[in-house]
Amino acid sequence: MDIIKRLSDELKIRPSQTEAAVRLLDEGNTVPFIARYRKEATGSLDDEALRNLSERLTALRAIEERREDVRRLISEQEKLTPEIEAALNRAESVAEIDDIYRPFRPKRRTRASIAAEQGLAPLAEILLKLEKNTDIFKAAEEFINEEKGVLTAEAALAGARDIIAEKVSDTAEFRKWIRDFTFENGLVVSKAKTTEDTVYSQYYEYAEPLSKIPPHRALAINRGEREGVLSVKIEVDEERILSYLKEKMCGGAVSPSSNQVAEAAEDAYKRLIAPSVQNEVRGAVTEKAEAQAIDVFGENLKNLLLQPPVRGRVVMGFDPAYRTGCKIAVVNDVGDVLITTVVYPTPPQNKTEEARRILTNIINTFKVDIISIGNGTASKESEIFIADMLKGIERKVSYIMTSEAGASVYSASKLASEEFPDFDVSLRSAVSIARRLQDPLAELVKIDPKAIGVGQYQHDMDPKQLSQSLNGVVESCVSSVGADLNTASVSLLSHIAGINANIAKNIYDYRVSNSRFNKRSELKKVKGIGEKVFLQCAGFLRVPESREVLDNTAVHPESYEAAKNLLMLTGYTEEDVKNRRVNELSERVSKLGWANVAQRLKIGEPTLRDIVSELLKPGRDPRDELPQPILRTDILDINSLKPGMELVGTVRNVADFGAFVDIGVHQDGLVHISKLSDKFVKRAMDVVSVGDIIKVRVLEVDTAKKRISLQKI
Repeated sequence: MDIIKRLSDELKIRPSQTEAAVRLLDEGNTVPFIARYRKEATGSLDDEALRNLSERLTALRAIEERREDVRRLISEQEKLTPEIEAALNRAESVAEIDDIYRPFRPKRRTRASIAAEQGLAPLAEILLKLEKNTDIFKAAEEFINEEKGVLTAEAALAGARDIIAEKVSDTAEFRKWIRDFTFENGLVVSKAKTTEDTVYSQYYEYAEPLSKIPPHRALAINRGEREGVLSVKIEVDEERILSYLKEKMCGGAVSPSSNQVAEAAEDAYKRLIAPSVQNEVRGAVTEKAEAQAIDVFGENLKNLLLQPPVRGRVVMGFDPAYRTGCKIAVVNDVGDVLITTVVYPTPPQNKTEEARRILTNIINTFKVDIISIGNGTASKESEIFIADMLKGIERKVSYIMTSEAGASVYSASKLASEEFPDFDVSLRSAVSIARRLQDPLAELVKIDPKAIGVGQYQHDMDPKQLSQSLNGVVESCVSSVGADLNTASVSLLSHIAGINANIAKNIYDYRVSNSRFNKRSELKKVKGIGEKVFLQCAGFLRVPESREVLDNTAVHPESYEAAKNLLMLTGYTEEDVKNRRVNELSERVSKLGWANVAQRLKIGEPTLRDIVSELLKPGRDPRDELPQPILRTDILDINSLKPGMELVGTVRNVADFGAFVDIGVHQDGLVHISKLSDKFVKRAMDVVSVGDIIKVRVLEVDTAKKRISLQKI
């Protein structure tokens, strides 16, 4: 297989781009580094394209490894013919390669192997010749052998059929045709195994073409089957498959043995081929569905992590609860904890007035600007209490409902206990809920991505594959924003391209020992950071206090000389950059000609454009350009919703079938994929993303089931 050509064709990119990307990956470069600092080599392939390429490269190389393994195994048996060699070279998947290897694979004792031990292989060969004048019963009598357990002619024929059936089952050509036919024409059929009403009710009498079933339905059916609620099977035109096999084995021949061969072919399909092929096909559908679900999770996670931070505000984190009380933590504008407490405004205590008095005093004392309310247990009652309390406070304070997914996971973690050794677990959650508003990325990287709650069937995924994918997303997000070397947590640093947990800890220890980093190049003094690691990570780490202005930009140290020469060429100084007096930099470069300037600086034009962008906004955070979250001062109840109402909401999660939108009524509404646009929408993510602020119209409200149907307008 020409992997470069295959990748180029599949990903629709030029072979030169593919070749460069593969070479850079093989050299140990990280995806964020290649995407940002090797654009000339890859033709500006972005982060997503490079990750897709990397994952597919791994898969294709696995196919090649299996191909070589099978070639070796067959060769060791001295059975590798030119025909088998050619078939192996043509095979495009592990399944096809395994089909070729099947006849040569060491087998446990089977009906066919027992028949062969009984000396019936020659009889099978006689039947396969399909000769018109052969008396098959007379021929079979020749193989009766009481010592070997063949007592009758019929028993001999049955054994011969077993040998033929296994031969049919082991023929790679047949299996490939049946696998493709089953996928293209088969139905996945599910039926109820219970009379109870469950979340799987829509699948109690359900059938859908295998080739068209959406990923979320495939995963739902699988889960229903695992939980014992559904029975699932594949239905396919069996007669068409049997006709194919009989035609292949018998052609148009009419002979005394053709019925025997046809019977063996039918047995091969029903007993040997159908069960395994149907499992393979369902496995392939599941694998594709899981890959799609991981993509959905990854995209949702990316958009959640890159939510704009709410800067310069004092935030009260409010972690709702019933019996144990609501935990409170106030953090200042840089996330330092100012005070913690517990109040009991919710059932069963209902100490509303006491809670109002305590929180009002805290708000006024610490000049709280925003209350961040966790959206878990007791959040509705807490929101009602907060909204009512704010009406009686002179200070202008707003609130926002914040996802607390994963907060409990973080609170009980070793990291949280090290960060807040004197805090109760629940108080740590309140701090996390407050800080999530101030800097979602910095706070959420402390949590296992699987626990953040923006996925679709993530608990059904292969844990290793899911973790690899999500960790890659986190790495890309953290690297795209960058991190301040003098304030970033160990968690944040550990997700920077090229840095692992040990090096992140070493960076933190160096910072503590030396008070702070004074310049970017000091990274080389940190244990574990050699030239290779420095190359990968340096561009993503900032030192705002450095005398070198470029240390507070995404300009890589390898391009410092080019950046400084650019300033000289355009009549600017580093001091101008620091004081943001380079507004006409792009215009001056344009007058000189972008290609001409790039050539004079001995860099590529993509790198030149990135340098210009960074010099225009040193220290910029790309998240600041996104719309700020919606802050509320009053509550809207689900009972007050009426069809036709138009509201503004925030997209909280996106699935294959639609988007969940927070419109301020505690219960997220669903915009079904068919209601996201007037045009056909293939993927909900093509229209909306987590964090988007959109206008919606209420279509239907089911207060009993707490379901809200919305339409994007």
